[in-house]
Amino acid sequence: MAKLENELPAHLTYHTASHTEDVLKAVDILAASEGITGNALTLLRTAALFHDAGFLQQSEDHEEISCILARDHLPDYEYSPAQIEHICKIIIATRLPQSPTDIFSQLLCDADLYYLGTGEYTDKAAKLFNELTVTGPFYTESEWQIKQIEFLSTHKYFTRSAANMLEANKQKKLEELSLHLEKTLAPHTEDSAASILQDSLLTIIGVTIAAVALKLFLVPNHFFDGGITGISLLVHEVYDFNLGLVIVVLNLPLILISYFSIGKRFAFRTLISVILLGICLLLIPNEPVTADKLLISVFGGAFLGIGIGLIMRTGAALDGIEVLAVYTLRKTSFTITEIILGINIIIFTIAGFRFGIETALYSILTYFTATRCIDYVVEGLQAYTGVTIVSGKSEEIKYQLVNKLGRGITVYKGERGFLPGKFEVSSECDIIFTVITRLELRKLKNLVYDVDPKAFVFANTIKEASGGIIKRRHSH
Repeated sequence: MAKLENELPAHLTYHTASHTEDVLKAVDILAASEGITGNALTLLRTAALFHDAGFLQQSEDHEEISCILARDHLPDYEYSPAQIEHICKIIIATRLPQSPTDIFSQLLCDADLYYLGTGEYTDKAAKLFNELTVTGPFYTESEWQIKQIEFLSTHKYFTRSAANMLEANKQKKLEELSLHLEKTLAPHTEDSAASILQDSLLTIIGVTIAAVALKLFLVPNHFFDGGITGISLLVHEVYDFNLGLVIVVLNLPLILISYFSIGKRFAFRTLISVILLGICLLLIPNEPVTADKLLISVFGGAFLGIGIGLIMRTGAALDGIEVLAVYTLRKTSFTITEIILGINIIIFTIAGFRFGIETALYSILTYFTATRCIDYVVEGLQAYTGVTIVSGKSEEIKYQLVNKLGRGITVYKGERGFLPGKFEVSSECDIIFTVITRLELRKLKNLVYDVDPKAFVFANTIKEASGGIIKRRHSH
């Protein structure tokens, strides 16, 4: 027991020495009820003592490691080979799903999960959840609730004593968890009206900002943007058609395509947004805010990007260029990025020939500014960042990331070394991967470099992430 207390890894919050003590106590209670005494009880208690000893070395397949340790140590205490193999058989039976074959393994299985039917369930489950954030598999809080319900629903106590003592309380806990899960999930439907209102407000604000960018910055100064908006501006400038009407007309076919290729919800929201933009363009007069071309490019692009970004956060769009690119992708071998780039090159080339190179160059700056603003509005400052860490002190770093930063991690097995002049020198290591937000990157690096100043850390932007233990970005 002293070895468990002193040498079990710190990240084990459930499979601790205290857990083994609890199992030993449960064994005594159940064995007494079942009439197990003498040498039989000694074997059972020994199996309980060793059943989680494998965690001293690893979490995965720890039962086999426990048996190896039992075979190594028990001969010193005059256990016979037959007794040791019986003990190992009892230990192996505790592996989930439990598979006891005799009364002894049934008793240890029931003792191992004794807490399911006691008042300690909530505390024990929380400790197990915290431990799994390090060892895996990883669950979100709602997933963990569902997992508990599934486990309790299928679990059964094998001995009559355990069933009589614990089953009623276990069922009560199952009912509590099920009720709590229902309450947790219920607000999603109740909040739908609030979500619709929020999306509607964002749509109105986004459309208004985009219209202001067009009518007060770009249109009066003959500047252009990319995409369908850019094409609409060209048509407006060349043929003097009403800009609002042109934007609506050019987007309508693409909205129709999106109805079948993306979904009716996206198509409907985009249609509403485009129509609102057309109305705003009719109502807002052409009154330039400034004649400074640099200010027009930067702030016109910024306002346009913010407006489009807000619309995108509601699950809609103000520009059907992506839909057109996806449709064209099916007819050609070009990528979506190449198609959009090609369309924009045509727009800016025409603008250059028609209105001068200077106008085209400022329009490109406008487009670039708008694109960057869209990225920040859609992704936010908390854009997800994937971080990979290679270090010889991976265990300490894993502990810091999970317990100090509060993030889930994924661990790959790899090798480090292979340096110039020392190519033959290498060592196995854990390669750690985690997903954080952009604002957490500095904190993560500080934690890592405090442990290992020579750690190799690199990060890359992740467009989307869900599930697991990640910091939730605000959707609005």
